[in-house]
Amino acid sequence: MVFVDGARTPFGKAGPKGQYAQTRADDLMVKVIRELLRRHPELPPERIDEVAVAAATQTGDQGLTIGRTSALLAGLPRSVPGFAIDRMCAGAMTAVTTVASGIAVGAYDVAIAGGVESMTNHPIGQGADPNPRFVADRLVDPAALNMGNTAENLHDKYPQLTRERADAYAAESQRKYAQALAAGKIAPDLVPVATRSVEQGWGLATADEPPRPGTTAESIANLKTPFRPHGRVTAGSSSPLTDGATGCLLAAADVAAELGLPVRMRMVGFAFAGVDPETMGDGPIPATEKALAKAGLTIDDIGLIEINEAFAVQVLAFTDHFGLADDDPRLNQYGGAIAIGHPLASSGVRLMTQLARQFGERPDVRYGITTMCVGLGMGGTVIWENPNFVEGDAK
Repeated sequence: MVFVDGARTPFGKAGPKGQYAQTRADDLMVKVIRELLRRHPELPPERIDEVAVAAATQTGDQGLTIGRTSALLAGLPRSVPGFAIDRMCAGAMTAVTTVASGIAVGAYDVAIAGGVESMTNHPIGQGADPNPRFVADRLVDPAALNMGNTAENLHDKYPQLTRERADAYAAESQRKYAQALAAGKIAPDLVPVATRSVEQGWGLATADEPPRPGTTAESIANLKTPFRPHGRVTAGSSSPLTDGATGCLLAAADVAAELGLPVRMRMVGFAFAGVDPETMGDGPIPATEKALAKAGLTIDDIGLIEINEAFAVQVLAFTDHFGLADDDPRLNQYGGAIAIGHPLASSGVRLMTQLARQFGERPDVRYGITTMCVGLGMGGTVIWENPNFVEGDAK
C-alpha cells in the first residue's frame, strides 16, 4: 500500500474566538477531500473505493457516518461508500491502517482516509457517559479520564522527566515549527478554508492559529499547572485545544502506477498496543516496539520520527525509553502538536503528511515512523518506507 498525498486545513484555536468558531466540522472535511481530488485530476473519482473519516465525538456536525456524508458533500459519485471510525486521538491513524488493510487484501484499489475534530463544537468528552464501574470497581483511576492528569502521572512515573526538560522541549517545538514555516515547508500541505462569522462576516483561513512564535523555556517557566497544584504540566508544554481536518489518498502500488499517481511513502507495517489508562502517554513505546519487531527493524533503522506531542512529557518518555536525546535530529523536524495543535482524531494524518514531505527532502533516509499516544491507555505506530531512498546513503 502506498501513500499518494496528504492535505489538511489550517488548524484553528478552539473556542468562540477561533477562526472556525462558526464553521461546521463536516465542511472542514469536505475541503480536504476536494483538495485531494483537485491535486490529482489523473484519479477518476469513481475509482475511489472507500472514504474513512475519524472523529472522536461522533455527534452533531461530526455524526451521521461522517465518512459517507462528507463524501457526498464533496461531490464524490454516489457509488463511493464511506464510514466513520473512532480511536480517540488515533482516529485518523486507524482510518489509514484500516483501509490499508483492505488494500492489502485486494478489497480496495484507492481510498481516502482522514479525520476531523471541532473541539469548539465538541469539547473533549461531550456527551460521554463513562460506565460507573470504571471507577466503582477500580478498573481505572478517575485520573485516567482527564488527559492532563495522565500527563502529570507520567512525570510521577519518570522523575527524571522534569518540568524544566518538558518546558525546554516545548519551546523547541515552537522554534522548529516557526523555522519550517519560514522555509515554506508547512504551507504546501494546507488548503485554504472560507470561514463565516456573524460578527465579522466572511474570512479565509490560510494559516495555523495555535503557534506561539518566540516562545522560550524561560517565558513559560512560571505558567500555572491547571491539572495539579504545584504540578509540572502547563499550557506551554501541552498541545492546545484545536479545530481542524486532515485527509490522504492511499492506493495499491500497482493501481498507483496504472493511474500515474505519485508515491510519497510505502507502508511497511503498523501496530497498536494498550497501556495503563492512568499513564496513557506511554502508549507509543509498546506500539513502536511491536511494530518494529513485526517488521524486523530496530529504532536504529528509523531515520525520521513524527510523534504526536499531546504533552511534552509523553514525548520525553518515548525518547528516554529508546535512548534518544531530547533534541534528537530525527524527531519532529517541523515541530509538533505543542505548536501546531492537536485536533484529536485528525492528527494521525498530519504526522504522515509531514513525514512524506521530509522523505522527499531526505533520500538518505529509508524508514520513518508516525506514532502517538491514545486516550484510555493506548498507542499506535505506523512504519513507512521512503520511495526516494538511495542505497548506500547514511540511513
